[in-house]
Amino acid sequence: MSGVGDEFHLQTKYRRGELPRGELDWAGKPETYKSYPDRPKVKLPSPSIEGGPSIWTVISKRRSVRNFLPEQLSIGDLSQLLWACQGVTRRGRGYELRAAPSAGALYPVETYLIANAVAGVERGVYHYLVLGHELEQLRKGDFRTQACRAALDQEMAYRAPVVFVWTGVFGRSKWKYGQRAYRYVYLDAGHIAQNLALAAVALGLGSCQIGALYDDEVNALIGVDGVEESVLYMSVVGRPS
Repeated sequence: MSGVGDEFHLQTKYRRGELPRGELDWAGKPETYKSYPDRPKVKLPSPSIEGGPSIWTVISKRRSVRNFLPEQLSIGDLSQLLWACQGVTRRGRGYELRAAPSAGALYPVETYLIANAVAGVERGVYHYLVLGHELEQLRKGDFRTQACRAALDQEMAYRAPVVFVWTGVFGRSKWKYGQRAYRYVYLDAGHIAQNLALAAVALGLGSCQIGALYDDEVNALIGVDGVEESVLYMSVVGRPS
């Protein structure tokens, strides 16, 4: 029995001799960066890119962790995690290349946080401003219950010091790739989540990635429309118990 997912997969295949053609509309290219200029900012410490365990050790130790100690996450660790997800690693020729790959260097994925227990960061909902390596505070308050309910009532989203939320701004990729862009947006989110999982291990932390979620509840929590921009993926991070 086929459904919309099967039809999407079939209709977005590339076939030899039938690739899309045409010139890109450079004047209509969507903005690469999203920001909230009127919101309070939290400057993050500069990330460290030296030392730490080997990549092979980190990969071998990566596991999904759902139980955390009741400890705050340090702002330094949060900075490191965000940089590993989407931090700028190289600038040149009009591009800022990031820690995780993106199809066409279009970077359609945005990172949001529900900060439950992070030292130096007030509880609330935040957006990660990539260029400035800082947080933009979108909402103040305790949103543990809403995060838990939105994550299909999974208690780890209540107990974790921080919940990461990744959204797709689909127009950034559709500008170049049309309907096939959705494939790339989902892949981009996977690259980012894996970077987070490995960075967490390197810091002595644990993470668990969450694909089971109530989309519209997550979108409402972080304040996106669910159409032009919508949740793709979530992760929780904390110190394993």
